[in-house]
Amino acid sequence: MALEAPLSKYKRNNCYIGIAVCIVMALWFGYDGYFSESFIKEHSDEQGRPNSTLVFNQKSPPFFILGALLCGGYLYAIRNRKLVAADDALIIAGKRRIPYDAIEKIDKTSFDKRGSFTITYKNEQGRESKRTLSDRDYDNLGPILDHLIAQIT
Repeated sequence: MALEAPLSKYKRNNCYIGIAVCIVMALWFGYDGYFSESFIKEHSDEQGRPNSTLVFNQKSPPFFILGALLCGGYLYAIRNRKLVAADDALIIAGKRRIPYDAIEKIDKTSFDKRGSFTITYKNEQGRESKRTLSDRDYDNLGPILDHLIAQIT
């Protein structure tokens, strides 16, 4: 029986918030830079030359849209990431596989307070490595931690 910890709502919601903020900023600055006559008049001199504020409001919307697209692309790229505690190994995001017999210790002192724990294990080259898993990255970490502790003891 494999336990799964999917991508956290915290991380997904932060991406959604980033997308929304970028779109709102693009619309707001685009409106002020091109359509708001009072803003254009206020930020232009007598000859009609724009000052730096108006130039920024005119040139920044494409960059905010690009930021929203990048946040959306990042969300699309990580949408299926999950932590799986299989029968013989811990699989992180479908890429990193840590066998239970390679795990040397688990530091869970900050799990109650911060929602994270650190795994110390031997990697493929035989070197000691550490990996911190946080509830800001994955939901359902409590049962995964309990399963890990049961497997290594």
